[in-house]
Amino acid sequence: MPRVQTEQSDITKQFWRFLWSSILIALSGCLGNVVDAIIVGNLINEDAVSAINLSRPVIQFMFTIATLIGTGASMVVGFYLGKRDTGRARFTFMQSMLGSLAVGLVLTAVALLWPAQAASLLCSNEHLLEPTRQYLNVMLMGAPAYMLMWSLSSMVGVDGSPRLVSVAILIDNAVNLGLDIVFIKYFGWGIAGSSAATVVGHVVGIAIMLWHFRYANCKLGLSWKHADSLWLSWKKIISQGAPLALASICLTLLLFSANSIVLSAKARMGIFVFALCMNLLQIYNLFLAGTCRTLQSLGSIQVGKNDATGLRLIISKCMRFITVAMIITCVVVWAWPQGIAELFGCKDPEMLAESVHALRVFALSFIPFCYIYVLMIIYKLYGHHRMALFISLALSLTVIPVLWVVARVAPQAIWYSYLIAYVIEAVLIYLLHKFNRLQFALHPSA
Repeated sequence: MPRVQTEQSDITKQFWRFLWSSILIALSGCLGNVVDAIIVGNLINEDAVSAINLSRPVIQFMFTIATLIGTGASMVVGFYLGKRDTGRARFTFMQSMLGSLAVGLVLTAVALLWPAQAASLLCSNEHLLEPTRQYLNVMLMGAPAYMLMWSLSSMVGVDGSPRLVSVAILIDNAVNLGLDIVFIKYFGWGIAGSSAATVVGHVVGIAIMLWHFRYANCKLGLSWKHADSLWLSWKKIISQGAPLALASICLTLLLFSANSIVLSAKARMGIFVFALCMNLLQIYNLFLAGTCRTLQSLGSIQVGKNDATGLRLIISKCMRFITVAMIITCVVVWAWPQGIAELFGCKDPEMLAESVHALRVFALSFIPFCYIYVLMIIYKLYGHHRMALFISLALSLTVIPVLWVVARVAPQAIWYSYLIAYVIEAVLIYLLHKFNRLQFALHPSA
């Protein structure tokens, strides 16, 4: 009994250590993006802010690939570390680093060979094309640093140094924001200075995380010992990272489609209100990202150990934490929706009233979204890959048809579309889960 209590106590300590460092990482990234845009808008002009937004699809693409390789590989590494198979863990780590670097170099080649064409794919406005090209080219030139930064952060975290990762990302953002001012205001580099500051920040973050390899308890390293299983290694990496990567791709598609639908149904006012609601989602994502990162890292280690009790303990703690975080966030939004809208510069009475209503609806809508997202990770940890894949696709793709139908049938209720879609998805997940259990009961050998 004392041994069981000691193991549970160790898991609890690990849980809170991973959780708060993961939330700090998410908070740092969120604040970095917001403050970055504020600095650029004040030191250059509105076109510079637009250029950054126009470049977001490429940045989202890099994040998707980093998620596919980095997060997928970190779960595989965590599994091997749990089994104390350091050789395969190191081989998987090496493959993820080489893969991330290769993708980054390909994107750098695009910037060198087709600089104008890359920008023109994102921007058709002649006034915004040049600042977009300047920002995008430097960002693509620094793509290897971006890819390695996020892949390395996943690896160092799962190897037991989540605090080092959080410190590295905090300093990364601080360097980025500080150099924004230096490069733009004093060097006169314009919008290119903003992307250059981002790249330099990532290089500094990588340098800090490399300190992990000096620790005595570091289990990561480079190894060709299992080179004969190269194909199997990549199959596992992609299999583990695919649900999150697909969710990222679908989210991009959702944002593009939702903007078009809301604009046609609610015009200018609708787009502003929708932007407020998406900013509200960032608050939920702070807690969601921290919870999921913790669940992935610690959960994969328990799976590797075949410790079902430890896995259930981590899942239970994650579900309790995300529940409390969502309740607090929802209560705050319901209590002060007007203050939140005014924080973003909303002054028009009609727009303010619409914002108050929409914020309260979305505060409720994001609750099932968070639960469903955590459930996707749980299914993945238990090896139910098809269910995890279904959830990752449905999280975004369910919303699009519902939003389209509501916008045409009852545009006044358009803000309820997300809530309706997530309830539909929850019901579908429940039915599929029951169906799979029935199939297993009838065909246990399948």
